Amino acid sequence: MKRWIKWAVAGLIVLLIVGGVLRALGARKAQQQALAASSVTKDMGLVELAATDVVKAQVREVVQGLPVSGSLKAVNSAVIKARVAGELQGLAVREGDVVKAGQVIARIDAAEYQSRVRQAREQAESAKAQVDVVQRQYDNNKALVDQGFISKTALDTSLANLNAAQSTYKAALAATDVAAKSLDDTVLKAPISGQVSQRLAQPGERVGIDSKIVEIVDLSRLELEATLSATDSMDVRVGQSAQLQIEGSRQPVAAVVARINPSAQAGSRSVLAYLSIDNPGASGAAGETSAPPLRQGLFAQGTLGTARASLLSLPVSAVRTDKPAPYVQLVEKGLVVHKPVELGARGAAGGDSVVAVKGLEEGALVVRGEIGALREGTKVRFTQQPSAQPAASTPAKPAP
Repeated sequence: MKRWIKWAVAGLIVLLIVGGVLRALGARKAQQQALAASSVTKDMGLVELAATDVVKAQVREVVQGLPVSGSLKAVNSAVIKARVAGELQGLAVREGDVVKAGQVIARIDAAEYQSRVRQAREQAESAKAQVDVVQRQYDNNKALVDQGFISKTALDTSLANLNAAQSTYKAALAATDVAAKSLDDTVLKAPISGQVSQRLAQPGERVGIDSKIVEIVDLSRLELEATLSATDSMDVRVGQSAQLQIEGSRQPVAAVVARINPSAQAGSRSVLAYLSIDNPGASGAAGETSAPPLRQGLFAQGTLGTARASLLSLPVSAVRTDKPAPYVQLVEKGLVVHKPVELGARGAAGGDSVVAVKGLEEGALVVRGEIGALREGTKVRFTQQPSAQPAASTPAKPAP
């Protein structure tokens, strides 16, 4: 009996010890979980945003249109070619040099053509002298015919000789003009004002007729050749405006439809529209303007406005797509809330790319896309209250 009591007491003691150990382990685990939850809460507890880190959902006048793209091309350009063959001399301009209309670009060795001019003039003088001789013969024969000393047939022969001599003289004069024209063509002049884009020959090189010497482009007026489908072309009119993003330029550039090709392209049936672009940065004399110049050959893309509508919209970058459905990050009552939205028409407003949204109230504060993803429920504090028109965004800073 006493032995049974001893075993019971020992078992009770063991149970008490095991229970104490389990309670200690549970308390330690709860403490670790509490610390982890506290750390997560601290990490996502508060984010400090500037007023420019959010944008308001507003009714904007959205310009809807067609996407266009292509390379820029100068409206006015010219290729200077050799009109006569010979050795190229005096070519000093290089790529990028500014030239004026009528400026002498180069010359072709004129010695041969000067000799041809002298030869043609001498031949003309010889023909003129022959005309004088035949004219005197004709006058003498005419007087003799009047006096009855010679027949009328001899006078007709003299008249024919006179006419032939005069024709020969006129041909010699024309040959002189041709030789003089060739001599003038040895001087190569710029037909337009602009900048040299290519130098295709070198001084001392012998060039043939129609050999390309220099290409000149006038960058003051550029255009974009946009290819439109037959369906899209029906909505395009001369005078419609477009916003283009030029390769290498940070600011959008305005363009206007200047011309529309009346004929569709063979095969593709596409229609070409030509968008005119003013280039204030280009200057006939370098340094006259501080605006950055656009250049021929740069790639441009943008939207050609064909319709306008007032829509509740947001910048495209403010709509997030890292979930199955598009959503925005709202700031409501000082907390970040993820709100699903339905997207509508896209377009441009104030130079920004915007998209119409449904599911938001006008005036709702939406975190800009540049800030990145924020955990739902994160507390938000503004360094300055957002204005009606937030400006460009600045990076968000976690609160200390």
